[in-house]
Amino acid sequence: MTEPKPRVSIAIDAMGGDYAPQEIVAGAVAAAQKNNLELILVGPLSTLEEELAKHDAAQLPIRCVDADFVIKEAENPALAVRRKPNSSIAIATKLVKSGEASAIVGATATGSLVTSALQYLGTIPGVDRPVIGGVLSTLAPKTAIFDLGVNMDCKPHHLLTFAVIGTVYARTFLGIPKPTVALLNVGAEESKGNRLVREAYQLLKKSGLNFIGNVEGHAILTGEANVIVCDAFTGNCVFKLSESGGQMVAKYFLEKINKYPVIGHLIKRKGKKAVASLASPNSIGGGLIWGIDGVVLKMHGHSRAPAVVKSIENAQRAVESDVINNLKAELAKIQEHINV
Repeated sequence: MTEPKPRVSIAIDAMGGDYAPQEIVAGAVAAAQKNNLELILVGPLSTLEEELAKHDAAQLPIRCVDADFVIKEAENPALAVRRKPNSSIAIATKLVKSGEASAIVGATATGSLVTSALQYLGTIPGVDRPVIGGVLSTLAPKTAIFDLGVNMDCKPHHLLTFAVIGTVYARTFLGIPKPTVALLNVGAEESKGNRLVREAYQLLKKSGLNFIGNVEGHAILTGEANVIVCDAFTGNCVFKLSESGGQMVAKYFLEKINKYPVIGHLIKRKGKKAVASLASPNSIGGGLIWGIDGVVLKMHGHSRAPAVVKSIENAQRAVESDVINNLKAELAKIQEHINV
């Protein structure tokens, strides 16, 4: 008889995001109802208890931890985290450090979340700085890009690290046993590109990863590789274009069909959300901050309860698949290949 899995304990900054704490608490309740979880909501105790009282949550494995302060979007992340050790994000992160929780989830401003994670958890050996990435479009649901926004000025070994992280991501979250890895470039030839990508190409060739060479920008939507690597300046530009693309396509078609009332009504009712989702990252449910020595998941700032549920489930999957130790092992293996 198979023993049931132990509950995964997840700390949640209940005060981060545009719709906190109402939507964060509602999402936490929904996640606890359907998953094997223990959830720890962090924020002003009276506020959290008032929100929980609106739900049928008395028998659920949810508890609250008091926090005196909330770090606002406009505050300097480095200063605010240091000056407010009793903020909701800092306390939630320290719960992971102490082992009381196995992961932290928050729609907190990225700067505050990353700063808190660096201060209290640190980075995995072999990773200089945190990395973010993931799938950009439902047109290519098996293609992820790293880095999407943290490391603007990179060296070749950084791109190699992104490739390792992307490989672990693809195995864990996309279910691909041996993901292909490619380098984003202006041409497929090995000699193409700037010095950074040319030197990174040589590292990737001997890395032992399933490296297939350079790909151009169209590969992001055609799915020519499972992991596409680039510096964050390039990645973030691609991300922002992708994020707005679906909405603009939807707007264009809706304007064109307005002169056909019957067809237009059907498409407006059924198709707007589907078209907009073609280039929307919302279906991912948020993304891990990779390279931190602990499971840290950033939710979108505008997350509503369903997105909160998906983010909590992704954090649970990361813990249960032991993603941190898998990444450490993969990094050590790559280092052996490079040093041969």
